[in-house]
Amino acid sequence: MPIRPRQTRKPPIKTQRPDPVAGVDLTFACDCNTVRGALIGVSPHNGNRVDCYCHDCRAAEVYAGQPDPAPDPVGIFQYKPDKVRIDAGQDQLAVFSFSDKGVLRWQARCCGAPLFNTLRSPKIAFVGIRTDRVSDATALGPVVSRAFVRKANGKRGHDGLRHALFNFASNAITARLTGRWKQTPFFDAATGEPVSKVHVVSAAERAALVLPDVQPPQA
Repeated sequence: MPIRPRQTRKPPIKTQRPDPVAGVDLTFACDCNTVRGALIGVSPHNGNRVDCYCHDCRAAEVYAGQPDPAPDPVGIFQYKPDKVRIDAGQDQLAVFSFSDKGVLRWQARCCGAPLFNTLRSPKIAFVGIRTDRVSDATALGPVVSRAFVRKANGKRGHDGLRHALFNFASNAITARLTGRWKQTPFFDAATGEPVSKVHVVSAAERAALVLPDVQPPQA
């Protein structure tokens, strides 16, 4: 009887899954794909996914030539500027603000697409990226905070604010202590000035942004 060679079982192929702590890299792009890049090491553990219903976020969308998102929110992922990599279109970054001391709102000059929010100083390391700009928003995790929702007393308030503030403060303090706040595509490391000239929207320009009175959802 012929001797058959012994068959060895091949080990099962292991499918590599994203590390919940190390995170994954997510690409982003503007509408015309001129400004594009990646968020490095993203996970729900190192950023905050926020839905914002404030008037300024709505007005920023309209000012940038986008439809008024109301009654839906503007989705934002709050992250670390040193983990934002811009691969193309750096020279197409434009930035505006609704006041001399207000949030900086970054958009693509080429197509007008809103992309990021930052604070005025790079020393407080913070960036919010529009969630509809990333390649896979599910990797950002669930929404942990809702800003400017309607409370039972009829006034606006926030849900999940404590979690969002803790994560923000932790990231900002770590960046300040390690010097990583200098690693940002939005500010010049030597001068601390934005890489693009800030356009402060005039009172007349802001008044022209007529927004209907839309009530946010109740908390």
